[in-house]
Amino acid sequence: MNFMGSLQQLGRAFMLPMIALPGAAIFMSLSKLPWDLIGLDAMGGYLWTAGESLFLYLPYLFALGVSLGLTGNALAAGMAALIGMIIYTGITQSSELTIEPTVFIGSLIGMIAGFSYERFKNLRLPEYIQFFGGPRFVPLFVSLISFLLSLAMLGIAPLIDTMLVQLGHIVATTGGFGVFLYGFVHRILVVFGLHHLVSHVFWFQIGGYETASGAMVFGDLPRFFAGDRTAGVFMAGMYPTMMFALPAIAFAIIHEAREDLKPKIKKTFLTAALASFLTGVSEPVEFAFLFVAPYLFVIHAFLSGVIMWVTYALGIRHGFSFSAGALDYVINEHLATRGWLLIPIGVAVGFVYYFLFRWAIRRFRIPTPGREEGSQLDEWAGDIPYRAPLILQAIGGKENIVQMEACITRLRLKVANEKLLDINALRNLGAAGVIRLGGGHVQVVFGTFSELIRAEMIKAIHRDQAQVLFSSPVQGKMLPLEEVPDPIFAGKLVGQGVAFIPDRGELVSPVKGKVSLIYPTMHAIGLQTPEGLEVLLHIGIDTSRLTGQDYFQAAVKEGDEVIPGQLLIRFNLQKVRRDSKSLATPMVITNSELVHSWRYAPFKAVKKGQSSVMSVVLKERNGGGERP
Repeated sequence: MNFMGSLQQLGRAFMLPMIALPGAAIFMSLSKLPWDLIGLDAMGGYLWTAGESLFLYLPYLFALGVSLGLTGNALAAGMAALIGMIIYTGITQSSELTIEPTVFIGSLIGMIAGFSYERFKNLRLPEYIQFFGGPRFVPLFVSLISFLLSLAMLGIAPLIDTMLVQLGHIVATTGGFGVFLYGFVHRILVVFGLHHLVSHVFWFQIGGYETASGAMVFGDLPRFFAGDRTAGVFMAGMYPTMMFALPAIAFAIIHEAREDLKPKIKKTFLTAALASFLTGVSEPVEFAFLFVAPYLFVIHAFLSGVIMWVTYALGIRHGFSFSAGALDYVINEHLATRGWLLIPIGVAVGFVYYFLFRWAIRRFRIPTPGREEGSQLDEWAGDIPYRAPLILQAIGGKENIVQMEACITRLRLKVANEKLLDINALRNLGAAGVIRLGGGHVQVVFGTFSELIRAEMIKAIHRDQAQVLFSSPVQGKMLPLEEVPDPIFAGKLVGQGVAFIPDRGELVSPVKGKVSLIYPTMHAIGLQTPEGLEVLLHIGIDTSRLTGQDYFQAAVKEGDEVIPGQLLIRFNLQKVRRDSKSLATPMVITNSELVHSWRYAPFKAVKKGQSSVMSVVLKERNGGGERP
């Protein structure tokens, strides 16, 4: 994965745990209502505790969310992150120092768990300890790293605590210019979907505040909700931009559209303006002019920084849990300082933006939506379920998708071949923009429809699921895996599948694939199918100790391509029966997590090479993690 692709994935991962913050803000706001008037005296306390608890466990949410976001929702990574946080918290809080888990530590452990999963998910260990191989190794590894991190933190915690507080002071001493610079950079990074990275530092790390209970909280956002009246510096200035500037741009685009296209443009951009005003989702409006007039976007970023400087200079402090929209403005107004000034500032900003953009669009003939020649801005072709397969086709089909995720406003893709992308088709299907980050990493901006579109694309992929058929690898009798006289195989700890009792000494390939592994004693062989399934064939039970060519002889070597029915191993049936615990021969898929469903033929006598003794339907390969 290239550098920009890694940052894209990390930025998306940071967004996942932040979905809990609006709930926390709502609980804390509702706690201020006069519940005692209706006889619910304790309700306010319960609501406040609910909101405060989410902030208290925010480091755990970030550890879990970041690890899942980096791995396509791999449960082993999520479990490893939680284990790491539990170890870290247990060790640091048992010391004499007062060390509270922070969002930074949660994010760090989440990243360690995510990267560890990608590094070790295919780890192979010796057969007798393979149970701890692959994804199961990740929690063990992260436990060790978290233990070492905890010990290191005991030594450097006082220094870090001081540095974070001092960093907040340094940023504060830069005054309005520092706030302006943050606002400018934040808007520029929106183009690449990386704005969450810089926001994470300012919102969750810089500046410290001691609560009434004596606990320290760090970052502009937690400090704001903890009651720090000086917090909100890096959030307040976004309200005029989201609530007024962007809707004003939307109105300018509507009024400058061609008359024949104005009805369609009006419908589209009124919705975008309302989304920005209410929720602070900015991309649908910003991407309408980003690609046709990037210099105008730079001016917009500059003005956004200026607005933040103005709000800072006027002593306005306000915050949000999700984004700077009207809903957050109203909900969190009781914690703000001079928050009412944001409304007149926003109105003035709206007028400036409206006339500036109308003038620029007309003066420089900017082809914003509704003005381009031959514009094909179609309405939704039916609905999202109808459109999703068309989007899938425009991306290059399911085979072109290596990875697909969705954040709030965009699909984040890794594609096998960027040349297969049909940019015009994606735009006509509702995409506000398509961003190439290199290395196959692409973002397609659909606004708040993105998650719904991804879900429907997954359904479209499911309707054309890949199915793999397995032939019998031996002649004999097929039996359920649970009947194998070995707790490892019977318990499906190695993988899921079926088993056979052979009555001839030949093992043949059950599928098309490649020989990935032959054990030194040649009693077992591993195959990998073109679909990525890893198949283990194990002749007999407790046969790893049977050495010498009198027992097993391989007819293939590692790396050979094989087809169903092709001879893999010859074995002396009588000797293996005499010197092993059982002739039971498991055929298991060791990466069973790729399988959606299983079907088995009747458990009775089978012929060597008999087709479809087992079939599996693969999970959708592109909706959450990288294909094998």
